[in-house]
Amino acid sequence: MSFRTTRPLHTVLLDDVRGAQKMLSGVARTTALEGSRHLSALVGAPVHLKCENLQRTGSFKLRGAYVRISGLRPEERAAGVVAASAGNHAQGVALASSLLGVRSTVFMPVGAPLPKVAATREYGAEVRLRGQVVDETLAAAQAYARDTGAVFIHPFDHPDVIAGQGTVGLEILEQCPEVRTIVVGMGGGGLAAGIGVAVKALRPDVRVVGVQARAAAAYPGSLAAGRPVAVDCGPTMADGIMVGRPGDVPFALVQDVVDEVRTVSEDALSAALLLCLERAKLVVEPAGASPVAALLADPEAFDGPVVAVLSGGNIDPLVLQRTLRHGMAAAGRYLSLRLRLPDRPGALANLLGVLTGVDANVLDVGHVRTDPRLGLTEVEVELHLETKGPEHCEEVAAALREAGHTVMS
Repeated sequence: MSFRTTRPLHTVLLDDVRGAQKMLSGVARTTALEGSRHLSALVGAPVHLKCENLQRTGSFKLRGAYVRISGLRPEERAAGVVAASAGNHAQGVALASSLLGVRSTVFMPVGAPLPKVAATREYGAEVRLRGQVVDETLAAAQAYARDTGAVFIHPFDHPDVIAGQGTVGLEILEQCPEVRTIVVGMGGGGLAAGIGVAVKALRPDVRVVGVQARAAAAYPGSLAAGRPVAVDCGPTMADGIMVGRPGDVPFALVQDVVDEVRTVSEDALSAALLLCLERAKLVVEPAGASPVAALLADPEAFDGPVVAVLSGGNIDPLVLQRTLRHGMAAAGRYLSLRLRLPDRPGALANLLGVLTGVDANVLDVGHVRTDPRLGLTEVEVELHLETKGPEHCEEVAAALREAGHTVMS
C-alpha cells in the first residue's frame, strides 16, 4: 500500500519523502557529492556536484519509479505497469519493476537512441516502439493502459514519484549541511518539487533554483499565469527536460518550494557538458548539466555553498560527439574561417605557414575554385581550426590580416 493514500492528491510532505527514503534503502545509491574547484573559483564560494548521473540506470528516475510501483495494490501489480519515455524514465521503470517482480511494458519513440532501447530491455521491460515524437508514444502507452488494465507510471505527475525524487534533497542536506543554494534542472518539475519539499521543511533558508532549457521553458510562463500553461518546445539538446507543460502535481508544489526558475541557452548547455567532462571527469547528459550551465551563465547570482544536481548521464555517443563539438566552438576552441587566395602555386602553403606560426591546428581545409563569385585568378579556402580559446582565436585572425589575407568569416 502507498504510505500517503489518505492525503489530497497534490500534497507531498516531508514525512512522505522520509518514507520514500526508507523504501529506497538498499535499492537506490546514495550518490556522491563532488567538489568543483573550477566552479567554486567562478562563483566565489564552494560548489558541489550531486552525481545522480552515477545512480543506478544513470539517472535519478529510479527513485520515483520504485516508490510509485511499490505503492501499488496487489491487483494493480498483477496487471503490470506501462510507461512512455525516450530514455531515463524508461530505464527507471524497467529496473524498478524487475526488482519488485512486476511486469513492465515501456513505449519508446521509433527514433529513440539504440543504447537506451537496449538498456531498457536489459533491465527487464518489454519495449514497444511507437510514434515519431514523445506525445505519440505517450498516447500509445495510455491506450495500452486502457486496453489491458496496466497501471500507467507517469514520469513526474504523481505524489509518490515526487516523494521518491525528493530523497535527493535529504541526501544533499546530510552530505552538505551548510548548503545555501541548490540548483536543479526542471522539465515536468518532479525532481525540483521533491527536493524543494524536503529541503524547505528542514532548511527553509536554503534557496532552491530550477533551470530550464530556454527553447523548452514552460515554467516561467506558467508561474506568471498561476497555472500550468503549455508551450511549443523548440529544438534543444536537453531532451531530458524538454517538457511542454508542467505537471499539475509538481506545479502546485513548485509554486511554494522553488524560489526561482532560470533558463539557459544551448551554448551554455554544451559548455557545461564540456566542463563536466574535462574538469570533473563526469559524463553528463545536457539536461543533467543544466544547473552547471546556469552557474556558468551568471556565477555571481548564487550564494554558496552551492549544490548543483547532475540529474542524469544517459547520453547517446553520437549526441555526445555533436554536443562536445558545439561546446568547444562556444568556448572558442574551434574557429572556422573563409579566405580568398590568389590561384598560384604556394599560396595555400604560405597560408598554412601563417597558421603554423601561431600554433593553430588545422582540422579541415576546403578548396573552392568554381564559385561564380570568385575572380578568374582567385580560389576560396575554408578552414576549420582547433584553437586554445577566444584570445587565441583573435591572435589567429590578427596574424592572417597582418599577412595580407582578408578574413571573410
